[in-house]
Amino acid sequence: MKLNLGCGRAVKKGYVNLDFVKLPGVDVVHDLDSFPYPFKANTFDEIYVDNVLEHLNDLVAVMAELHRISKKGAVIKIIVPYFHYHGAYQDPTHKHFFTLDTFDYFVKGSNYDYYVKTRFEIVKKELTGKLVPFKKKCLNMIAMIFGEFAKSIYFELRVVK
Repeated sequence: MKLNLGCGRAVKKGYVNLDFVKLPGVDVVHDLDSFPYPFKANTFDEIYVDNVLEHLNDLVAVMAELHRISKKGAVIKIIVPYFHYHGAYQDPTHKHFFTLDTFDYFVKGSNYDYYVKTRFEIVKKELTGKLVPFKKKCLNMIAMIFGEFAKSIYFELRVVK
């Protein structure tokens, strides 16, 4: 099973589409700041989260809940605004800001792994949204110094249980 978390109007065929508003195509109506989510543990093979996490109150609790409802080895695909993009700050409903290293807190063996218990493996993380003529290794530093080289970040996480 696949879950499209916080889908809004971007309903995806072949997914369970969840949003807090009952829009056309939304299968499950639920407030993502309310726990637990209305799914049994180990339900999903894939979760797609497009520009949702920045709006939620407790990112650590949300990640723990996504971990709970995912099967071992499930893939979680996340798109969030890059912290250096003006749109990340202009939206008054944004509560969190993301860098390429934000999800390192959920990876065993990272410098920050003692903050949370929920574990994921980072399969992919990349800046997206604009053509960047620099090596990926340098992008985060260059964007911090010179500004908007990217609009968003794409993360692909694998659930570790």
